[in-house]
Amino acid sequence: MSNTKKPLPPPPAHVLMLLSASAASWGEFCTIPFDTAKVRLQMQDKANPVYRGLAHTLTSMFTQEGIRAPWKGVTAGIQRQCAFAPIRIGLYEPVRNFYVGKDFKGDPPILQKIAAGLTTSAIGITVASPTDVVKVRLQAEGRLPPGAVRRYSGALDAYRKIIAQEGVLGLWTGYGPNLARNCVVNATELVAYDQAKQTFLALGRPDNIPTHILSGLTAGLAATLLGSPVDVVKTRVMAARAPAAAAPGGAAHVPEFSGPIDCAIKLLKQQGPLAFYKGFIPNFARIGSWNVITWMTLEQMKKLYFEYQQTQPKSL
Repeated sequence: MSNTKKPLPPPPAHVLMLLSASAASWGEFCTIPFDTAKVRLQMQDKANPVYRGLAHTLTSMFTQEGIRAPWKGVTAGIQRQCAFAPIRIGLYEPVRNFYVGKDFKGDPPILQKIAAGLTTSAIGITVASPTDVVKVRLQAEGRLPPGAVRRYSGALDAYRKIIAQEGVLGLWTGYGPNLARNCVVNATELVAYDQAKQTFLALGRPDNIPTHILSGLTAGLAATLLGSPVDVVKTRVMAARAPAAAAPGGAAHVPEFSGPIDCAIKLLKQQGPLAFYKGFIPNFARIGSWNVITWMTLEQMKKLYFEYQQTQPKSL
């Protein structure tokens, strides 16, 4: 464990991207049960709720669907992290440093941090949005009653069927709210962790695991508070079924929502403003624990890389 107050120098960008993907994938695997519970709570009907909070949701999944149920969508989730984390986390420091200029010394200003977080988050989610669609749909499948026909047998089957039934652009269903959600949540995570860590170091705390845990919890709480409304809308739009073809002599099925704004308006009218904070506790459990695990893992990986580099002979 490091006892230094100064953070370690960052690895090269390509190494940081690889370490970010590895740390985020481990965080995804450890915390996806909370995410699955959050999706179930967000998707349930207020008039006929099936689940009563985080503990009841997880217990119900375990007892009714088996021990693997909370990990539904984990394959797509890890695929998402491998596509998303190298860009939004791995490139955050290089982009932040680019915005402040190579001659800048000290802690970068908050506006440059926000700009870097928004930039890498927007690029990353544009690449990774298809994996989000597949993950949400697989997680939402579990709310179907026993014996109901499932649309997808797994992640690869979901990719194939979405393309076949909805076209390639179907993989970017809900891209607008997903972009908004990720720019808010992920930029907040990046900036809040960066700012919290620098604040703790300035207060005299060492650059060690407890500092990383405190910084991760700070980032998780900030991201959950700001991101829950757009996260609820994103989940509803992504999980909605595609319009069905009209039966002979009948009218075509009308989609549940025409878009994210329509979804937000309907939720507000039908369920009130608290609908945008459905699943807040599991959402914070998920985002908070993900930030703690991912940042702590990434910081330790960076430390191991730095120590390995120190053992290598210096080139002349």
